[in-house]
Amino acid sequence: MARMGGKRHLKRLAAPDFWPILRKEYKWVVKPSPGPHPIERSIPLLVLVRDILGYAETGREARKVIAEGHIKVDGKVRRNYKYPVGLMDVIEIVDTGETFRMVPVPVKFMMPIPISKEEASFKLCRIENKTTVPGGHIQLNLHDGRNVLIRVSDPTNPEEDIYRTMSTVKISIPQQKLLDYYPLEKGCVVVVIGGRNVGRVARLVSISEGMRHYRKQVTLEDFKGNTFYTTLDKIMVIGREKPEITLPEGAV
Repeated sequence: MARMGGKRHLKRLAAPDFWPILRKEYKWVVKPSPGPHPIERSIPLLVLVRDILGYAETGREARKVIAEGHIKVDGKVRRNYKYPVGLMDVIEIVDTGETFRMVPVPVKFMMPIPISKEEASFKLCRIENKTTVPGGHIQLNLHDGRNVLIRVSDPTNPEEDIYRTMSTVKISIPQQKLLDYYPLEKGCVVVVIGGRNVGRVARLVSISEGMRHYRKQVTLEDFKGNTFYTTLDKIMVIGREKPEITLPEGAV
């Protein structure tokens, strides 16, 4: 009889390409547990602490650091060394006070970038979907698995419903309060989160018509005047006139 369900183990050769691990020196690597980000767009907390941030030399040391509560993700202590850390997540080292944000980086796909303590108090999330819950209220489904409830006074004429899918909201962490809203519109600042142009920051010029997000082509123009193209599902709004978050040096 065939095995039912997914596998609990992951070989290094099968791990996502952007994980900075040695592929042939060892056979196995930590597989992220089910969580807010899919495996192809996340890094397990152990790999982040050991191989990227360098706070441990071995997996045993990294598990101890994590289990003792020295690492926070989005304002909450995470003790599971398999916890998946993904796009726009904020990492805080409790003892040193250092803070980082996972942002798209050219070629490397996604890496932690040092940010200030003030910037670590919020997070940008893309609206993936919207649903109506009992009472006529609006629920926003965000890219990191969060659900934010927008209460409306009149369900027949919801004036509070200004949010659109593929736009971005700014929320406080860990309180999860809505701070601002950045709509997907011409002239907004976006960052490419996938494909060969990953990490490039540009202004949105136009969006072609299509049935699905991955079929809609968008035209972008970077801050040097260069025009390039990608699909709608591979961009994320990060500001109106300028980026609201810290980006890698040379991105803008």
